[in-house]
Amino acid sequence: MKKIYFICTGNSCRSQMAEGFGEKYLTNWQVKSAGVETHGLNPKAVQVMVEKGVDISDHTSDLIDLDYFNSCDLIVTLCGDARDRCPVIPKNVEHIHWGLIDPAQAKGSEEEILKVFRKVRDEIEIKVKELI
Repeated sequence: MKKIYFICTGNSCRSQMAEGFGEKYLTNWQVKSAGVETHGLNPKAVQVMVEKGVDISDHTSDLIDLDYFNSCDLIVTLCGDARDRCPVIPKNVEHIHWGLIDPAQAKGSEEEILKVFRKVRDEIEIKVKELI
């Protein structure tokens, strides 16, 4: 079974959503996510994923597991910070970078913030589907 790792800064939003969609669509892959730091699972990420029928409420915010990282077939970084700070990717591991904005940094009313989360979520879903 192939292995994929979705990595962002804090493993709270983007990589968690990617892991959720990966679990849904990449049925022949072992799917995990991690961060170069841990910020806890963002409740707004959980909320907008439920709207798509994907429950990530049992996910945890985890640091990169080097054993898994080094044994992956594909590593996807979801922000420049993660791309710049993650360990050196082995030459035999494919790397894709998706430069996505951090929805946790969104400002405004609750609805404006959720709109940003939904936009990022939808971008991630499209990109994960393209991996099939």
